[in-house]
Amino acid sequence: MMRFASLGSGSEGNGLLLEVAATRILADCGFSLGDTVARLARLDVAAESIDAILITHEHDDHVGGAARLARKFDIPVWVTHGTLQAAGKSLANVDELRIFDCHQRFAVGDIEVEPYTVPHDAREPAQFVFGDGARRVGLLTDAGSLTAHMQAVLGGLDALVLECNHDLDMLWGSAYPQRLKERIAGKFGHLDNETAAQLLALIDCSRLKHLVAAHLSKQNNTPELARAALARALNCEPEWVGVATQDEGFGWREVG
Repeated sequence: MMRFASLGSGSEGNGLLLEVAATRILADCGFSLGDTVARLARLDVAAESIDAILITHEHDDHVGGAARLARKFDIPVWVTHGTLQAAGKSLANVDELRIFDCHQRFAVGDIEVEPYTVPHDAREPAQFVFGDGARRVGLLTDAGSLTAHMQAVLGGLDALVLECNHDLDMLWGSAYPQRLKERIAGKFGHLDNETAAQLLALIDCSRLKHLVAAHLSKQNNTPELARAALARALNCEPEWVGVATQDEGFGWREVG
Protein backbone atom coordinates (compact mmCIF):
# COMPACT_ATOMS: atom_id res chain seq x y z
CA MET A 1 0.00 0.00 0.00
CA MET A 2 1.12 3.53 -0.77
CA ARG A 3 -0.21 6.51 1.14
CA PHE A 4 0.61 10.17 1.66
CA ALA A 5 -0.32 13.04 3.96
CA SER A 6 0.65 16.66 4.59
CA LEU A 7 1.99 18.19 7.78
CA GLY A 8 1.07 21.63 6.47
CA SER A 9 1.42 23.64 3.28
CA GLY A 10 2.02 27.33 2.78
CA SER A 11 4.51 30.14 3.28
CA GLU A 12 4.83 29.35 7.01
CA GLY A 13 6.03 25.78 6.54
CA ASN A 14 5.74 22.70 4.34
CA GLY A 15 6.07 18.95 4.74
CA LEU A 16 4.68 16.02 2.74
CA LEU A 17 4.83 12.51 4.17
CA LEU A 18 5.04 9.42 1.92
CA GLU A 19 4.77 5.81 3.06
CA VAL A 20 5.28 2.52 1.21
CA ALA A 21 5.46 -0.68 3.27
CA ALA A 22 7.96 0.04 6.06
CA THR A 23 9.53 3.11 4.39
CA ARG A 24 8.63 6.69 5.27
CA ILE A 25 9.94 9.82 3.56
CA LEU A 26 9.36 13.44 4.55
CA ALA A 27 9.55 15.81 1.59
CA ASP A 28 10.56 19.20 3.05
CA CYS A 29 10.55 20.21 6.69
CA GLY A 30 9.72 23.86 7.26
CA PHE A 31 8.48 23.65 10.85
CA SER A 32 10.22 23.84 14.21
CA LEU A 33 11.31 20.59 15.82
CA GLY A 34 8.49 20.54 18.35
CA ASP A 35 5.90 21.50 15.76
CA THR A 36 7.13 18.84 13.33
CA VAL A 37 6.97 16.13 15.99
CA ALA A 38 3.46 17.24 16.97
CA ARG A 39 2.26 17.32 13.36
CA LEU A 40 3.67 13.84 12.75
CA ALA A 41 1.98 12.57 15.91
CA ARG A 42 -1.31 13.91 14.58
CA LEU A 43 -0.83 11.40 11.75
CA ASP A 44 0.12 8.64 14.22
CA VAL A 45 3.74 8.72 13.06
CA ALA A 46 6.75 8.77 15.35
CA ALA A 47 9.53 11.08 14.19
CA GLU A 48 12.14 8.37 14.69
CA SER A 49 10.38 6.23 12.07
CA ILE A 50 11.23 8.66 9.24
CA ASP A 51 13.82 7.11 6.91
CA ALA A 52 14.80 10.22 4.95
CA ILE A 53 14.15 13.95 4.60
CA LEU A 54 14.14 15.20 1.01
CA ILE A 55 14.53 18.93 0.43
CA THR A 56 13.12 20.68 -2.63
CA HIS A 57 15.05 23.95 -2.19
CA GLU A 58 16.68 26.24 0.33
CA HIS A 59 13.80 28.58 1.26
CA ASP A 60 13.09 28.52 4.98
CA ASP A 61 9.51 27.30 4.71
CA HIS A 62 10.90 24.11 3.14
CA VAL A 63 14.24 23.55 4.87
CA GLY A 64 14.01 25.52 8.13
CA GLY A 65 13.35 22.56 10.44
CA ALA A 66 15.21 19.82 8.58
CA ALA A 67 18.55 19.99 10.37
CA ARG A 68 17.10 19.87 13.87
CA LEU A 69 14.84 16.94 13.02
CA ALA A 70 17.70 15.10 11.30
CA ARG A 71 20.11 15.59 14.20
CA LYS A 72 17.57 14.67 16.85
CA PHE A 73 16.45 11.42 15.20
CA ASP A 74 19.51 10.52 13.10
CA ILE A 75 17.73 10.93 9.73
CA PRO A 76 19.64 11.38 6.46
CA VAL A 77 18.88 14.51 4.44
CA TRP A 78 18.84 14.47 0.63
CA VAL A 79 19.53 17.69 -1.31
CA THR A 80 20.89 18.90 -4.64
CA HIS A 81 24.39 20.44 -4.75
CA GLY A 82 22.87 23.85 -5.38
CA THR A 83 20.44 23.61 -2.48
CA LEU A 84 23.21 22.54 -0.11
CA GLN A 85 25.37 25.47 -1.15
CA ALA A 86 22.51 27.95 -0.86
CA ALA A 87 21.11 26.59 2.41
CA GLY A 88 24.25 27.49 4.34
CA LYS A 89 23.70 27.30 8.07
CA SER A 90 20.20 25.85 7.60
CA LEU A 91 21.76 22.42 7.08
CA ALA A 92 24.76 22.84 9.36
CA ASN A 93 25.85 19.89 11.48
CA VAL A 94 23.65 17.32 9.74
CA ASP A 95 25.50 14.03 10.20
CA GLU A 96 24.33 12.38 7.00
CA LEU A 97 23.87 14.56 3.93
CA ARG A 98 23.25 12.87 0.59
CA ILE A 99 23.35 14.56 -2.80
CA PHE A 100 20.90 13.72 -5.55
CA ASP A 101 20.93 14.67 -9.23
CA CYS A 102 17.69 16.16 -10.55
CA HIS A 103 17.95 13.93 -13.64
CA GLN A 104 18.55 10.60 -11.91
CA ARG A 105 16.09 8.44 -10.02
CA PHE A 106 17.07 6.92 -6.70
CA ALA A 107 15.48 4.73 -4.05
CA VAL A 108 14.92 5.13 -0.34
CA GLY A 109 13.89 1.73 0.95
CA ASP A 110 10.66 0.74 -0.78
CA ILE A 111 10.10 4.17 -2.35
CA GLU A 112 11.40 5.12 -5.78
CA VAL A 113 12.11 8.84 -6.06
CA GLU A 114 12.11 10.68 -9.39
CA PRO A 115 13.34 14.25 -8.89
CA TYR A 116 12.77 16.83 -11.60
CA THR A 117 13.76 20.42 -12.18
CA VAL A 118 11.37 23.37 -11.91
CA PRO A 119 11.66 27.12 -12.58
CA HIS A 120 11.84 28.85 -9.19
CA ASP A 121 14.00 31.57 -7.66
CA ALA A 122 16.28 29.15 -5.84
CA ARG A 123 19.77 27.79 -6.56
CA GLU A 124 18.91 24.29 -7.81
CA PRO A 125 15.25 23.60 -6.98
CA ALA A 126 13.64 20.20 -7.45
CA GLN A 127 10.26 18.57 -7.05
CA PHE A 128 9.48 14.87 -6.83
CA VAL A 129 7.44 11.96 -8.09
CA PHE A 130 7.28 9.03 -5.65
CA GLY A 131 6.52 5.47 -6.71
CA ASP A 132 6.21 1.90 -5.50
CA GLY A 133 6.65 0.21 -8.85
CA ALA A 134 2.95 0.33 -9.73
CA ARG A 135 1.64 3.68 -8.51
CA ARG A 136 2.99 7.24 -8.62
CA VAL A 137 2.39 10.30 -6.44
CA GLY A 138 3.57 13.68 -7.71
CA LEU A 139 4.54 16.81 -5.80
CA LEU A 140 4.66 20.17 -7.59
CA THR A 141 4.95 23.41 -5.65
CA ASP A 142 7.20 26.45 -5.87
CA ALA A 143 7.32 26.72 -9.65
CA GLY A 144 6.69 29.94 -11.49
CA SER A 145 5.80 28.50 -14.87
CA LEU A 146 5.26 25.28 -16.81
CA THR A 147 7.90 23.45 -18.82
CA ALA A 148 7.76 20.55 -21.27
CA HIS A 149 9.91 18.53 -18.88
CA MET A 150 7.45 19.02 -16.02
CA GLN A 151 4.59 17.94 -18.26
CA ALA A 152 6.45 14.80 -19.34
CA VAL A 153 7.28 13.78 -15.77
CA LEU A 154 3.80 14.42 -14.35
CA GLY A 155 1.71 12.54 -16.90
CA GLY A 156 -0.06 9.37 -15.80
CA LEU A 157 0.06 9.99 -12.05
CA ASP A 158 -2.25 8.31 -9.55
CA ALA A 159 -2.12 11.33 -7.22
CA LEU A 160 -0.88 14.90 -7.45
CA VAL A 161 -0.23 17.58 -4.84
CA LEU A 162 -0.30 20.73 -6.97
CA GLU A 163 0.54 24.31 -6.12
CA CYS A 164 -2.29 26.83 -6.40
CA ASN A 165 -0.50 29.68 -4.71
CA HIS A 166 -2.58 32.65 -5.76
CA ASP A 167 -5.45 34.07 -7.73
CA LEU A 168 -3.94 36.63 -10.11
CA ASP A 169 -6.67 39.22 -9.58
CA MET A 170 -6.34 38.98 -5.81
CA LEU A 171 -2.54 39.21 -6.02
CA TRP A 172 -2.48 42.31 -8.26
CA GLY A 173 -5.15 43.94 -6.11
CA SER A 174 -3.39 43.17 -2.84
CA ALA A 175 -1.38 45.50 -0.60
CA TYR A 176 1.85 43.63 -1.41
CA PRO A 177 4.72 45.81 -2.70
CA GLN A 178 4.88 45.88 -6.50
CA ARG A 179 8.23 44.06 -6.63
CA LEU A 180 6.87 41.24 -4.48
CA LYS A 181 3.81 40.92 -6.71
CA GLU A 182 6.06 40.71 -9.75
CA ARG A 183 8.27 38.09 -8.10
CA ILE A 184 5.32 35.87 -7.12
CA ALA A 185 3.66 36.14 -10.54
CA GLY A 186 6.93 35.84 -12.48
CA LYS A 187 8.38 32.87 -14.34
CA PHE A 188 10.41 31.88 -11.28
CA GLY A 189 7.75 32.57 -8.66
CA HIS A 190 4.65 30.51 -7.83
CA LEU A 191 1.86 28.89 -9.82
CA ASP A 192 -1.48 30.69 -9.87
CA ASN A 193 -4.78 28.81 -9.99
CA GLU A 194 -5.26 29.08 -13.75
CA THR A 195 -1.70 28.00 -14.60
CA ALA A 196 -2.09 25.00 -12.32
CA ALA A 197 -5.33 24.18 -14.13
CA GLN A 198 -3.55 24.58 -17.46
CA LEU A 199 -1.06 21.90 -16.40
CA LEU A 200 -3.91 19.46 -15.80
CA ALA A 201 -5.20 20.12 -19.29
CA LEU A 202 -1.77 19.35 -20.75
CA ILE A 203 -0.96 16.06 -18.99
CA ASP A 204 -2.52 12.60 -18.90
CA CYS A 205 -4.90 12.59 -15.92
CA SER A 206 -6.64 9.32 -16.77
CA ARG A 207 -5.23 7.52 -13.70
CA LEU A 208 -5.65 10.41 -11.29
CA LYS A 209 -7.46 9.37 -8.11
CA HIS A 210 -6.29 12.15 -5.80
CA LEU A 211 -5.75 15.84 -6.54
CA VAL A 212 -4.82 18.25 -3.75
CA ALA A 213 -4.34 22.00 -4.14
CA ALA A 214 -1.34 23.12 -2.08
CA HIS A 215 0.76 26.10 -1.01
CA LEU A 216 -2.25 28.46 -1.05
CA SER A 217 -1.57 32.05 -0.10
CA LYS A 218 -3.63 33.17 2.88
CA GLN A 219 -3.79 36.71 1.50
CA ASN A 220 -4.14 36.11 -2.24
CA ASN A 221 -6.22 32.98 -2.69
CA THR A 222 -9.11 30.99 -1.27
CA PRO A 223 -9.77 27.24 -1.22
CA GLU A 224 -12.95 27.86 -3.22
CA LEU A 225 -11.11 29.62 -6.05
CA ALA A 226 -8.38 26.99 -6.20
CA ARG A 227 -10.86 24.11 -6.20
CA ALA A 228 -12.99 25.73 -8.87
CA ALA A 229 -10.06 26.27 -11.24
CA LEU A 230 -8.79 22.69 -10.95
CA ALA A 231 -12.30 21.24 -11.16
CA ARG A 232 -12.95 23.08 -14.42
CA ALA A 233 -9.82 21.55 -15.91
CA LEU A 234 -10.85 18.02 -14.91
CA ASN A 235 -14.58 18.49 -15.46
CA CYS A 236 -15.28 17.26 -11.94
CA GLU A 237 -17.08 18.55 -8.86
CA PRO A 238 -15.03 21.11 -6.87
CA GLU A 239 -15.58 19.06 -3.70
CA TRP A 240 -13.53 16.21 -5.23
CA VAL A 241 -10.43 18.41 -5.18
CA GLY A 242 -8.65 18.41 -1.84
CA VAL A 243 -6.89 21.38 -0.23
CA ALA A 244 -3.75 21.28 1.89
CA THR A 245 -3.98 23.92 4.61
CA GLN A 246 -1.21 25.68 6.48
CA ASP A 247 -2.36 24.60 9.92
CA GLU A 248 -3.70 21.11 9.27
CA GLY A 249 -2.19 19.97 5.97
CA PHE A 250 -4.35 16.98 5.09
CA GLY A 251 -4.79 13.48 6.49
CA TRP A 252 -3.68 10.17 5.03
CA ARG A 253 -4.76 9.38 1.48
CA GLU A 254 -4.29 5.86 0.15
CA VAL A 255 -3.22 5.14 -3.42
CA GLY A 256 -4.54 1.68 -4.24
